[in-house]
Amino acid sequence: MKVHLTMKSRNGKTGPIPVSISTAATCPSACPFNHGNAGGCYAASGPLALHWRKVTDGAAGGSYDGFLAAVRAMPEGQLWRHNQAGDLAGAGDNLDTAALDQLTAANAGRRGFTYTHKPLRDAAEREAVARANAGGFTVNLSANDAAHADRLADLGIAPVVVVMPRDATENAVTPAGRKIVVCPATQRDDVSCATCKLCARADRAAIVGFPAHGVLSKRADAVARGV
Repeated sequence: MKVHLTMKSRNGKTGPIPVSISTAATCPSACPFNHGNAGGCYAASGPLALHWRKVTDGAAGGSYDGFLAAVRAMPEGQLWRHNQAGDLAGAGDNLDTAALDQLTAANAGRRGFTYTHKPLRDAAEREAVARANAGGFTVNLSANDAAHADRLADLGIAPVVVVMPRDATENAVTPAGRKIVVCPATQRDDVSCATCKLCARADRAAIVGFPAHGVLSKRADAVARGV
């Protein structure tokens, strides 16, 4: 498994924080935005896609052990985002629970956060995600639509994010009445992950919503609308 870590992102949405990319082999087939499911993934086009392809092909990035060492070397309290492309360690739908435990330990004292579309069908996988969040590494469960967000929230193991229609600009609620807060960085140029930090909070009650975006946003929009 290859992972590439950039210590200072030039992406305006994330802000100047460390960000990583994992090989596309980590992406679950269960994710409707995966290439094999007609796509729609924002990371599958543009400059990010070019770099992601290099990591996937082995032309960029390093070993997982090297990545863990770099995380341990980050300053105390450092906010950072794991996987602006790719998913948690493990091939496809499977979660490598030992690798996640290692990452949680390496992140101790830092403020790492990420998102996963892994289906977490196994109890051991769900327990590993719960341990990560309790241990200070925030793993957000990624929902396809508002109803899916309710099902993920019902697991009680992690905070939840959800894809919203691409024209969404207002906060909303799920069918079960949970509040969905539109990502501030998608609405304001003066807000980024570095200043917002909402997705790094494992204890939040609100679901964070991301309007479908990118060149392939038409497909993502359809998923968010349940079409």
